[in-house]
Amino acid sequence: MRWIDSDTRKNLEKQFQEAGQSSLGSNSSRRNFLKVIGGVGAGLTLAINSPGVVSKTASRVMAGAEGAAESFAPNAFVRIGADNRVAVVIKHVEMGQGTYTGLATLVAEELDADWNQIDSVGAPADGKRYNNLNWGPMQGTGGSSAIANSFQQMRMAGATAKAMLVAAAAQSWSVPTAEISVSKGVVRHDVSGRQASFGDLAELAATQPVPDAEKVTLKDPTEFTHIGTSLPRKDLGKTDGTAVFTQDVQLDGMLTALVAHAPRFGATVKSFDAKAAKASSGVVEVIEIPTGIAVIAQDYWSAKVARDKLDIVWDESQAMTRSSEQIMSEYRAQSKKEGSVARNDGSASDALTSADTVIAATYEFPYLAHAAMEPMNCVALVNKDGCEIWNGEQFQSIDQMNISKLLGLPVEKVKLNMLFAGGSFGRRANPDSDYLIEAVHIAKAKMGTPIKLVWSREDDMHAGYFRPAYVHRVRGGLDAEGNIVGWEQHIVGQSILTGTPFGQGIKNGVDHSSVEGASTLPYAIPNIRVDVTSVEEKVPVLWWRSVGHTHTAYSTETFIDELAAKAGQDPVDLRMKLLDGHPRWQGVLKLAADKAGWGKALPKGWGRGIAVHESFNSYVAQVAEVSVAEDGKFKVERVVCAVDCGVPINPDVIRAQMEGGIGFGLAPALVSAITFQEGKVVESNFHNYQVLRINQMPDVEVHIVPSTEPPTGVGEPGVPPIAPAVANALAAATGKRYYSLPIKV
Repeated sequence: MRWIDSDTRKNLEKQFQEAGQSSLGSNSSRRNFLKVIGGVGAGLTLAINSPGVVSKTASRVMAGAEGAAESFAPNAFVRIGADNRVAVVIKHVEMGQGTYTGLATLVAEELDADWNQIDSVGAPADGKRYNNLNWGPMQGTGGSSAIANSFQQMRMAGATAKAMLVAAAAQSWSVPTAEISVSKGVVRHDVSGRQASFGDLAELAATQPVPDAEKVTLKDPTEFTHIGTSLPRKDLGKTDGTAVFTQDVQLDGMLTALVAHAPRFGATVKSFDAKAAKASSGVVEVIEIPTGIAVIAQDYWSAKVARDKLDIVWDESQAMTRSSEQIMSEYRAQSKKEGSVARNDGSASDALTSADTVIAATYEFPYLAHAAMEPMNCVALVNKDGCEIWNGEQFQSIDQMNISKLLGLPVEKVKLNMLFAGGSFGRRANPDSDYLIEAVHIAKAKMGTPIKLVWSREDDMHAGYFRPAYVHRVRGGLDAEGNIVGWEQHIVGQSILTGTPFGQGIKNGVDHSSVEGASTLPYAIPNIRVDVTSVEEKVPVLWWRSVGHTHTAYSTETFIDELAAKAGQDPVDLRMKLLDGHPRWQGVLKLAADKAGWGKALPKGWGRGIAVHESFNSYVAQVAEVSVAEDGKFKVERVVCAVDCGVPINPDVIRAQMEGGIGFGLAPALVSAITFQEGKVVESNFHNYQVLRINQMPDVEVHIVPSTEPPTGVGEPGVPPIAPAVANALAAATGKRYYSLPIKV
């Protein structure tokens, strides 16, 4: 979501202020940073009242930052208790991407804490303290921004706390601070040998003045002991069952709700008969909400059985009725026309007219589901005091604002408890706050009763949000020497930003989330034009892991490969030449090619392909090796990945995210697609919306480029290059090019 520009930022700022939530501005200076993270003793002191929570572990996790013991809270991110535990308050949701580990590492590094004394706890929804610095006034997670926006902030938080601990020790021992050192959570006086733990000093440290930011010194990278090390993750409760997800939450008197949604997008309830449903065992109530009919019951299964007994007549006069083929046919027609100009260097039209050779291709990409392993769910409690939510919370500021508008409450009366999320891939960062709003509607009707709303897998497949479908029409021209002289690309699909608070980012008809990766193509081609046509559909769409790069990387990297073949040039050599002046692109490209043994012989029937792409300021190159059987069926055997994400905070997390991204990106390359027939989604669960199976996962090796550049994200950038790398490998093995995903042989 780096496309949030100054106009969008101002618009969001205005909306949040109108909702009663002030922002943090630009946080442009280190002095402003200390204003952001607060003064001594400024840790949050709100109490959580969670009746009937399942266990002490669950209680602590559900309480998040508010449940962390503190004697010393120098800022909004660090709390140290007399028990010597250090709680690092994490403002970004942990959904498998490693934020609880990476952000805690930054604090532990500058604090010189022992890793074993560190606990990661979730921050409350509070845009004044915990905003995403990349997004301006918003608190939220996405766009691979967690580490990137928090690198300096979290280090400063740790360094400030350390300075105050040292000052406390110096006061206690009547010695100069210069004679005190800190290592592995122990504060020592180097002359006398005295030492104390953080817990021993916590109470006295809380009385020390907060030092000016200019007087707080951050470590030189040569001094790092935690950063760059594969420290154990701080979300390991997922392996022993102690991690708390929304489905684990149990509150006294809690009821479960399911919603019957329309079978076609755009349809509404005309009438319904709930007599049979209400007579079903365990049912408490059946109510109508704006998105359908909600069944409230004692448990999930009772609600599910009763929902199936509802007799609903839907008004489909405004509903979607088209098929996927009808949609794609329209897109293909639109791609032959001119669109809104996203990039126009030189004159692509003239260059293609005068080119010696012109090749053209039309690429097609279907709708895709997010298919997170944890379907959408949340717990909502509405009473006279306000609203409280328990959720794998990804979009705090937007969700808080939407709920406050619905209930007519100030945002501070909407409390969001951030739990672990079982994946998201963009689904939980919803500008409409769709399933949360449903839960609040139901909870409002049952004032004082906690409501757990559960979406089944089928609900999310049929009534959820999708990555848009797209058609790309691409033309490229070569001169007599095989140089690429012109490139023309027209992208047709739905705009993700239209109709959202981020719509201000659309300029001159261009939603940059539709064209990113194409409009920013780095290759030294003198004449490039990229157009986009944003069409309107009733299908709800949303960003999907790596957003526009999910489709632009495929079209650009397979087409550049096809041009290389037409010009008789090696695909790596051509890319290296066209990337002159882009050393980080060239660095990952060369590293991946070298480690994969580019140019070395492969077994008969095998092919090797490469792709390189930048997304969210991280650079990734991947080489795929495929084997092709005589019947044309193929298998992805091996993938070699090189990544440059700046300073590598935790190499193991980086490797895991590249491996996960490769598996995630292989799914739409090989098997995943959402299709429509007469306006209805065909797929409903993993039996017909295929995701990658373990036997389809190739051997993967990941190589990390050493770097001193500021760190960037790794949650999304591993996805875009894999599909084009596989397609290019197939072309190398068979000579056949593939222009539609998933690949059909």
